[in-house]
Amino acid sequence: MAILGIDEVGRGPLAGPLVIGAVILPPEDRPWYTQLKDSKKLTAKKREELSSIIMSEATTGLGWVSSSELDQIGISKALSLATSRAVKSVQRLHTPFSQIVIDGKVNFLTNTPLEKHVSTCIKADAKIREVSAASIIAKVARDRYMTNLAPKYPHYHFDQHVGYGTKAHLAAIYEHGLTPEHRRSFEPCKTLSNFDTPASPHKKNTTTTGKQAEQATANYLLQLGHEIIAQNHKTFFYEIDIISTKDDTIYFTEVKYRKSNSHGTGLDTITHDKQHRMQFAAESYLKYTTTKYRNYNPLLAVAQVSGPLFNIDTWFPISY
Repeated sequence: MAILGIDEVGRGPLAGPLVIGAVILPPEDRPWYTQLKDSKKLTAKKREELSSIIMSEATTGLGWVSSSELDQIGISKALSLATSRAVKSVQRLHTPFSQIVIDGKVNFLTNTPLEKHVSTCIKADAKIREVSAASIIAKVARDRYMTNLAPKYPHYHFDQHVGYGTKAHLAAIYEHGLTPEHRRSFEPCKTLSNFDTPASPHKKNTTTTGKQAEQATANYLLQLGHEIIAQNHKTFFYEIDIISTKDDTIYFTEVKYRKSNSHGTGLDTITHDKQHRMQFAAESYLKYTTTKYRNYNPLLAVAQVSGPLFNIDTWFPISY
């Protein structure tokens, strides 16, 4: 009796579906059997070629779990659900099998009627041809799905990284936000979903007055010996008015402008929520925007500027 090979693709990406491949190969040897191996060891062109052959000559099934489903039930249940869907797809074709081999060491069919027929095998995608074939069709199907998303979300270049957390993908997320394809249960998307509102284009320091207050603060920091790294640094999730360094410290300054300095200090406007968002912005900048200053001591700071001459009433660091 035949083996039903099972393998998954898409367990770790930040975006896109989880896909399980399931394959029963014809009992007669085929010339292309010798070419089967772990899909990651094949070129994209070879995967496409073999996937086409497998889909036409073997009994195959694919099980899909969307990113939103995965967020709702978690990765463990998603793997079981996708596997069940793939196996049911094969069973509908009425090709008999006596054994199921799943790549890895976890039986995704536990607590199902097929549990007793399952063997797990680490590196099965490199050892057992049915599992190799399953890995190939799942990889090709998922890659096609992600490639087809690229025109819909052009800023993210899903055709290049297929949803994995590359530096370019992370930069796109911070610049443009999360798409419906992003997994909000995976970090950093989980944290970012708490800030999933675009930074306001009408924030005060986009006005002439705000820009003048910001520039006055930058000039003041230069006089204190700071190097200005960035002004009005914006991403989808946050804005940082001024980023500066001095010695081994990097400062993230929020600039507050008031017509008069008689109505309290800038610190009065820094609520707990605002300070949390400032810290989030600082950590995001250091982690995802630049690596140059990661060993610097980070500090948040507030500057209060007032009056028609944009006087610097105070500038002070606050706890990070």
